[in-house]
Amino acid sequence: MIIFRNIILSISVLTLLFSCGAGNEKINSDSENRGHAHESENEVSLNDAQIGAIGLELGKIEQKELRNVIKANGFLKVPNQSKASVTSLYSGQIKSIFIRPGEKVGKGQQIALIENPNQVQVQEQYLTVVGQIQMAETEVKRQKELYEGNAGALKNLQYAESQLKMLRTQKASLVKQLQLMGISTSSISASNLSSTMTVRSPISGVVGAVLVDIGSYVDISSPIAEIIDNSDLHLDLNIFEKDLSSVQIGQTIHFTLTNNSVKEYDASIFSIGSAFEDNSKAIPVHAKVKGDKTGLIDGMNVVAIISIGESLVPAVPTESIVNSGAEDFIFILEKKDGSDNIYKKIPVVKGTTDVGYSQITPLIEIPNDSRVVKKGAFFLMAKMNNTGEEHDH
Repeated sequence: MIIFRNIILSISVLTLLFSCGAGNEKINSDSENRGHAHESENEVSLNDAQIGAIGLELGKIEQKELRNVIKANGFLKVPNQSKASVTSLYSGQIKSIFIRPGEKVGKGQQIALIENPNQVQVQEQYLTVVGQIQMAETEVKRQKELYEGNAGALKNLQYAESQLKMLRTQKASLVKQLQLMGISTSSISASNLSSTMTVRSPISGVVGAVLVDIGSYVDISSPIAEIIDNSDLHLDLNIFEKDLSSVQIGQTIHFTLTNNSVKEYDASIFSIGSAFEDNSKAIPVHAKVKGDKTGLIDGMNVVAIISIGESLVPAVPTESIVNSGAEDFIFILEKKDGSDNIYKKIPVVKGTTDVGYSQITPLIEIPNDSRVVKKGAFFLMAKMNNTGEEHDH
């Protein structure tokens, strides 16, 4: 807003200088006509007082080593292997929730407690099988002693051993179920049967969302929370076919968020696609985000710049280039006529911009020693437009 007011003020001062500069001089209609004769459709004149007022500066078209870049739009993405939808292996009612969106969690950290009375039956079955195993072991020992003393049949020993084996298999199955429920077998006793089950995070990361409330009923298909590991955050870009030959694995990409261009981040290209994306003439390029990832979230849109080297090109300060409609222009000092300086508007094609300079290609031939307006081109364009309006009248 301050910049806008300053521009308006500058234009107002300039207009006053251009239109009312005769306050200290007597200018007759003949001299005015001679002044206008200095100017053609693409020319504008300033006297020394006006030049000093706007701080106009001249320079030459320079040969500058400017960085060539490819600009591309894209978005941030966390690969699927770095995302987790936390679910329960058993159905039940949510009794407690231990996380909040945005919090960091570690792999195996407690996420929630689910209450399911059916799991009490699994614990009861475990205690029953443990007791039966003890009895079966005793029976196998007894049958073995009888067989070795020729007082028992072999088939009785074999049957006892098969029963013991079956019970041990049942125990192993029940132990596995209890582990999945988050229940330690060492804590189970007839007086200590738990109806709650612990749900833990399968990965380390940040809680993206909590999708249940206390009291909610969930089953094995109901997600409880989403965990995202931003440490493997990727940048997905689409590079046009004409630029593909300049892109290679290992190149550094500088990017900013579309809605916040203040902070710049870096990424390194690790994969280049081999097919066009969605019937377009763009190739997908993937880069791994490096360094600090604070403020970056899966799905954010970005603007990226890929540096592809430097080249020596004709360039002027970027502020020397003014825009009118869909065209870019510079001004050169055409000639001096008495106290007037005549400046000519030259159409150019604007190229690479870097370190305050922009590459230009003049669309009409200009002398090699032309003096370019480095500072003040904006005001020349404003005066030219103002003069054009006066001529229309």
